[in-house]
Amino acid sequence: MPDYRQFPLALLRILIGWHFLYEAWAKLIHPAWTSAGYLKSSTGPLAGFLAWLAADTARVRLIDLLNIWGLLLIGLALMLGVLIRPAAAAGIALLALYYFAYPPFFGISHGVTEGSYLIVNKNLVELMALAVIFAFPAAVFGLESLWRRKRAAPVPPDTRREAEGIALEKPVPSYLGPVSRRAAFLSLAGVPFVGAFVLAVLKKHGWKSFEEVHLTAASRAKDEYLSSATLKVFQFASRSDLKGRLPHGRIGNLSLSRMILGGNLIGGWAHARDLIYVSKLVKAYHHREKIFETLALAESCGVNAIITNPLLCNVVNDYWRNGGRIHFISDCGGKDVLAMIQKSIDNGAASCYIQGGVADRLVEEGKFDLIAQSLDLIRRNKLPAGIGGHKLETIKACVDRGLRPDYWMKTLHKCDYWSAKPQPEHDNIWCTNPEETIAYMQNLAEPWIAFKIMAAGAIPPKAAFRWAFENGADFICVGMYDFQIVEDVNLGYEVLNTNLVRARQWRA
Repeated sequence: MPDYRQFPLALLRILIGWHFLYEAWAKLIHPAWTSAGYLKSSTGPLAGFLAWLAADTARVRLIDLLNIWGLLLIGLALMLGVLIRPAAAAGIALLALYYFAYPPFFGISHGVTEGSYLIVNKNLVELMALAVIFAFPAAVFGLESLWRRKRAAPVPPDTRREAEGIALEKPVPSYLGPVSRRAAFLSLAGVPFVGAFVLAVLKKHGWKSFEEVHLTAASRAKDEYLSSATLKVFQFASRSDLKGRLPHGRIGNLSLSRMILGGNLIGGWAHARDLIYVSKLVKAYHHREKIFETLALAESCGVNAIITNPLLCNVVNDYWRNGGRIHFISDCGGKDVLAMIQKSIDNGAASCYIQGGVADRLVEEGKFDLIAQSLDLIRRNKLPAGIGGHKLETIKACVDRGLRPDYWMKTLHKCDYWSAKPQPEHDNIWCTNPEETIAYMQNLAEPWIAFKIMAAGAIPPKAAFRWAFENGADFICVGMYDFQIVEDVNLGYEVLNTNLVRARQWRA
């Protein structure tokens, strides 16, 4: 095959190698990344086997290592043009596993994230591209070609046949014979791409000084993080301290961890009472990479869902494109509730509910028809539909009007903390009548996700978790920073694995 016809194949090989290499790098730089959530949530024909792999920590660690190093070695081989056919075959096998873990078959839907698929998806397309590379490796544009040329013995000319004008029966392989400058140049074609890859990664993730890397490594080794402002040691639980997996419950067709990650902190809604700067502070803290780290750590600890606003749809979608699988439950908050529901559905929400403040307002305005339309829109798209409320009157009014969602989102916390004084101008209390809420929710048949259970940081998690579950909550929505996730999951695990005194039967 002439060189000019091999070049597009070589470029295709290099680009696929780039993709594999960055997939490996993205996992390496996130210490909290694990394949556990991906394996456990599989919906394809391999679901049973992958769930078995996810059930054991040692097996998961082995899968993580094989995945990362497989992607890395395949990516490098394809980019540099070394062992092209074995690398392509390994890549095909890996992509086939990804494809059959989450196949876009009939009846299986993961929502609309970056596109819509039916049988054919990006994994299958890339797999077939690697099949082409396997059949036509374009080795002249790789180090393998240079290596073969260096090792090959010179081919003596067939002077007798040339003199008699007889054509050779078999052409001489292109990699035999002396190495010309042109051949050497073509063989090194992938090297500049590797250099470009390194520069792009450094530009994306930042340059780190030797001192910074050394201090970070030292702090991680001790499970300690240093505060540059105070130089005091800040200790928190690491992934290795996790005590167990959170139990699950079901809402509609969704299997959800009993603890759900709240998205207010990520979105910058801190509810910090008189500390008006805190919302901006937490929003600055949660830059894109920090959000990804937080979501990945939550998934690795068994928290498989986040409740947040449609404003964060793009971030969640970007996280999915980087390998995340966390369920997105949208509160559909905004002025136009129907538009926010549609936006959430279009961006892959696993469930939608009418945000508490929005539902409170709609009930006060008597717009029960709009609430009914909202539930209908969500259900037409085959998603569980919920109604939220800060006020118990909102839940009661919906029940009285015959509006029964698939689940309720209702605030629940004690009012015995020092700042729990109802003052309209202050952001300090969210459940003014907890005992009445507990009594009323006990008689509702639908699952209940309790939120604001810590009154935005006023109540310690250990006390709040037990109190919420013992008083009827089927799930708790907990806003957490990344450094709080392991500790909070351990607390939730302990609470849920002890004898809870519940008057209300589990509804999920």
